Amino acid sequence: MTRIDDTFARLKREGKKAFVSYIMGGDPDVATSLAVMKGLPAAGVDIIELGMPFTDPMADGPTIQLAGQRALDKGMTMDAVLEMVRAFRAGDATTPIVLMGYYNPIYSRGVERFLTEAKEAGIDGLIVVDLPPEEDDELCIPAQKAGINFIRLATPTTDAKRLPKVLQNTSGFVYYVSITGITGAGAAQAGDVAPEVARIKAATDLPVIVGFGITTPDQARAIAGVADGCVVGSAIVKDIGAGKPVAEVLANVAALAGGAHAA
Repeated sequence: MTRIDDTFARLKREGKKAFVSYIMGGDPDVATSLAVMKGLPAAGVDIIELGMPFTDPMADGPTIQLAGQRALDKGMTMDAVLEMVRAFRAGDATTPIVLMGYYNPIYSRGVERFLTEAKEAGIDGLIVVDLPPEEDDELCIPAQKAGINFIRLATPTTDAKRLPKVLQNTSGFVYYVSITGITGAGAAQAGDVAPEVARIKAATDLPVIVGFGITTPDQARAIAGVADGCVVGSAIVKDIGAGKPVAEVLANVAALAGGAHAA
């Protein structure tokens, strides 16, 4: 049982849906990013997705691309991301943290070294969007052996033939991408999402969390109402990128979390 498993078990007992938030590590600088991160649990965030800045993202829209660039421009590195996690863990031993990003920085570091350091820092899960199931031996299987959940994305184009392969070694939860396209490219619609979530849940016992295209508390409530929870990223990152004070960023996060928890 990981912190992710424990969190979903607790939410199930409480009859609540999960609210997952995404921020980019080191955006716009380490101090601000860490201050936001430390405030997320009190704002109602159940699971934190922490972005690993990368020069060539392929699934991220302009908002998150710019966040990654701001972080890189300030010298953000993998070491610094892991140090952020350690600093967070000094005051919070229970909130799950999922690293989200691309394989190149992990490959460059070395899988064994990365997994050892990630586990020691307090990472609970990985979302690596450019490693398909055919490459599970590369990182997915070693991560599971290290006690780190490997979370896979399913999309509107994941058909009945492909879905079992996607679910094969997934753990923690399934991340359903509500729209075709990049982050921030459109609005998630509960009517479109509901049958897709039901299709996935018929094939797995894992929770299904929906992300992409959720920007308001009402949308968070509607989407969480047809799934096990929702993810908000671009709306939070946009506030950070606009230079809003940390307290205002967290107040907006709390409103989004309240929407999801009201589902």
